[in-house]
Amino acid sequence: MPVLTTLGLFIVTAFAEIVGCYLPYLWLKKAAPGWVLLPAAVSLTLFAWLLTLHPTDAGRVYAAYGGVYVSVALLWLWAIDGVRPHLWDVLGVSVMLLGMSIIMFAPRGG
Repeated sequence: MPVLTTLGLFIVTAFAEIVGCYLPYLWLKKAAPGWVLLPAAVSLTLFAWLLTLHPTDAGRVYAAYGGVYVSVALLWLWAIDGVRPHLWDVLGVSVMLLGMSIIMFAPRGG
């Protein structure tokens, strides 16, 4: 799978997971109506399905996905929660994305 396709799929997957978790958070902490749990369940189902679209072993996909998830979560922090990430957040995400790139894109023999 090409690099940009892989990254794009990871990003969409991360948004699906975050939305699936954020909506119950709104229900539990911010008194959102109970119906928000339905789109949350759909979003989490979409998240699980999207992870299956990668043509490599599941464990490798889960490990690499974590780096992208943290990156998208920090973007969510900024865009939705209105909290600007700190320099240390950006540094941490950079390290995680480097790790994700090694896990997903390093050449493997045999």
